[in-house]
Amino acid sequence: MMSLGTLNTLTVKKQVKFGFYLDGESWGEILLPNNVAPAGLQPGQQLSVFLYLDSEDQLIATTERPKVMVGQVAYLPVVASTKVGAFLDWGLKKDLLVPFSEQQIPLKVGQHYLVYCYVDVSNRIVASTKLDRHLHKTAAPYKEGDKVEVIVSEQTDLGYKAVVNHQHFGVLYKNEVFKPLRRGDKLTAYVVKVRDDGKLDLRLNKATFEQANVLGNQILKQLRANGGKLALTDKSAPELIYQQFGASKKAFKQAIGTLYKERKIVITEQGLLLVPEQPAADA
Repeated sequence: MMSLGTLNTLTVKKQVKFGFYLDGESWGEILLPNNVAPAGLQPGQQLSVFLYLDSEDQLIATTERPKVMVGQVAYLPVVASTKVGAFLDWGLKKDLLVPFSEQQIPLKVGQHYLVYCYVDVSNRIVASTKLDRHLHKTAAPYKEGDKVEVIVSEQTDLGYKAVVNHQHFGVLYKNEVFKPLRRGDKLTAYVVKVRDDGKLDLRLNKATFEQANVLGNQILKQLRANGGKLALTDKSAPELIYQQFGASKKAFKQAIGTLYKERKIVITEQGLLLVPEQPAADA
């Protein structure tokens, strides 16, 4: 099924002086101009093209790839501001509109903004800086350890808010990020937990994630064996931590940080306390 603002595989129907007409099925014939047609293209061949509306709002195809497609998030610069809204450079001849109603704050020429691209009720491809309005509309289909692609959205008191696979929100906690991050940075991350609100706890390093998971289980086992108490904290000497668990202080802090966020332990000045497991509710 064809869709506007995405890649579609279409068949070349015929060649004309100014380009090629592609078979758009129920959409009719769609022009692929000569300047974006690959050399040697012939009728009958199939081609992957991006479909959008040109400056005269006519459906047109291109082999060029924009910096963002419908259903995606990207960090793009503003190149113009007009009476209808701001325009972004998304890599095509016709710039991408951000209507005033979709601007979280007034957009300024020369500045970059994180936007979500979609097709509006008028069948226009537009963008929005109001990510909360467009993301997190479906349940997050992830499980612990899943590899995901993220784009940094903003810095918060907890760490960094990030867009996961263009569709959901997640958090990279500041005590687990060991390099400076900026809005628009694209990174690979790993799902630590899907929270009750559907948002995701993330970690950047898979090895760190796996190590913290294993170490966390060791800490819980030790707590249960010691009556729910352990005289170690994130301020304990590295030598004591290594003696107890054979792990670095950094790995220990990450592990107990995860256990704390999961509400499995309490961290006090004297040490760690195990949170008693709640009995299952009667059916």
